[in-house]
Amino acid sequence: MKKLLVLSSLLFAGAALAATPADTYVIQSAGDIPTLDPESAYDTASSGIIANLYETLVSYPGASLTKLEPRLATKWSITNNGKTYTFDLRKNVKFHNGDTFTCADAEYTFRRNLVINGGESGQWFLSEGLLGTASNGKDDKSVTWAKISNAVKCNAAGQLVFTLPKVDPAFLAKLAFPGQAIVSKEYTTKLNDWSGTEKDWQSWAGKEMQGSDLSKKPNGTGPYRMVRQDANTMLFTAFDGYWGKKPSIKNVIRQKVPELAARQQALLRGDADRIEGASRTVDEAQIKGKPGITWVDDLPNTSSPAIFMNWNIKGKDYIGSGKLDGKGIPANFFTDVNVRRAFSYAFNYDQFAQDVYKGKATQRTMALPDSFPGYNAKVKKYDFDPKKAADAFKKAWGGDVWKNGFVLNAAYRANTPTSQIALEILKKNVEAINPKFKVNIQPKQWSDLLKERNSGELPMLYIAWAPDYADPDNFINTFYGSTGFYASGSAIKDAQIDAWNEQARTSVNATIRNNLYTKIGNRAYDQALYILMPAPVAWIFYSDRLSGEGLTKATYNPMTDLEWSGLTKK
Repeated sequence: MKKLLVLSSLLFAGAALAATPADTYVIQSAGDIPTLDPESAYDTASSGIIANLYETLVSYPGASLTKLEPRLATKWSITNNGKTYTFDLRKNVKFHNGDTFTCADAEYTFRRNLVINGGESGQWFLSEGLLGTASNGKDDKSVTWAKISNAVKCNAAGQLVFTLPKVDPAFLAKLAFPGQAIVSKEYTTKLNDWSGTEKDWQSWAGKEMQGSDLSKKPNGTGPYRMVRQDANTMLFTAFDGYWGKKPSIKNVIRQKVPELAARQQALLRGDADRIEGASRTVDEAQIKGKPGITWVDDLPNTSSPAIFMNWNIKGKDYIGSGKLDGKGIPANFFTDVNVRRAFSYAFNYDQFAQDVYKGKATQRTMALPDSFPGYNAKVKKYDFDPKKAADAFKKAWGGDVWKNGFVLNAAYRANTPTSQIALEILKKNVEAINPKFKVNIQPKQWSDLLKERNSGELPMLYIAWAPDYADPDNFINTFYGSTGFYASGSAIKDAQIDAWNEQARTSVNATIRNNLYTKIGNRAYDQALYILMPAPVAWIFYSDRLSGEGLTKATYNPMTDLEWSGLTKK
């Protein structure tokens, strides 16, 4: 413990950590961590930490995208024609504060997720499965305490029982999402949180929890616990009371280092063991083949990157004059399909793939990984065509777009070269079409970007979706459904797509679902709903002092966050 305290003091004083010890794993990333409260975690940065502090009922084993294995559950059964799930729970499990894990904690966790289901969280898909609606009790009056309490409860045998209103073939996979990690009922309720009872459930519906007391003082059952944090650094240590295999690495340090060059040098010097990189072009030039570095290539990529076009821009500060007068755009600028088609034709997909990924990227036809069921490579896709872009702009808004011009603000996550390059390419090509067109590019902190996206303030942004659960519904409904997660930030609504989507979500027939997804893909192309970015072949790199699960082709799993407890360091 003395060594840990010394390390902590140096860390928070900002001292260099060259030649980090073998029992310490140092990570450096460009952005902040929005939250450590599982309920509100809906980004990869937060989930990556939460997955090591907390545990879910089930998880993916090894590199599998289809199988699930017990974690805090030991086994389960599915009855009542697929609408009842009963879980036996692991015994002799401790939370970091010493509380003993019981069924009451699991019951509280899932009820809390259903009660709060805030705008910043990923609890909407849990609510869909258990309550039949993605909304909370504040936004949807059909959500009642009776529905919530009956949807998840402990039985007399201490088993956790979920009761669904209808069959959801993806329900089990949804429980592996880090946002469904189990919290301690007693500990959490003492943090001025929801009481776990009917008396105050309505006052907690839809609350913003990213900055909750639980986020500041996390308390999970996972192999690591948080020791300390400030604005730029987090310090974790192995949990001595962990029920499972004891971690080889004792300490983990997560640092926010916005400057890419600083992160690169830290890795090459041995100050860091793993860093957030940039584009393939940059990473290969600056990192690959350098002494002390392990590079693993040709890995599966299940993320779906896209440039969003918001149909109902609520951020008044982002639309200038709010008119098509050459000084801004109206809030409904992107409701004209010709505007969306014009921007889709204006993007140079091949240039982006070459500049960012050295050609190792695929321009997909749908906002769905090509490794997932339902993907159809025969669906049409847009090519870079300035003439077709100009023709579409001339038709847009009865000719006013071409005649008067516009000023558009586009956003991306700060200090991420890939997204910056994408918007720079689009800006250059759009402005070259007509001198009256102006595109401003704005970097934003990750937490701010997520908040403004969710509230529908941003006109256009680059963002990528990483799956919550391994089912095509997690992409199709998320991107294309008018009640899907991205609808709040894009206001997309297409009645035909909604009808097909609903059919696919209620069918267990794979052939029927796949045919419906093809129809959705073709319709999405016709309506130019997104500018779909080329998706790269994935790669990772890290200090050659590291080894373990998740760092090789055989064990890498794009559905899970890297588990620190499976790592060793020499």
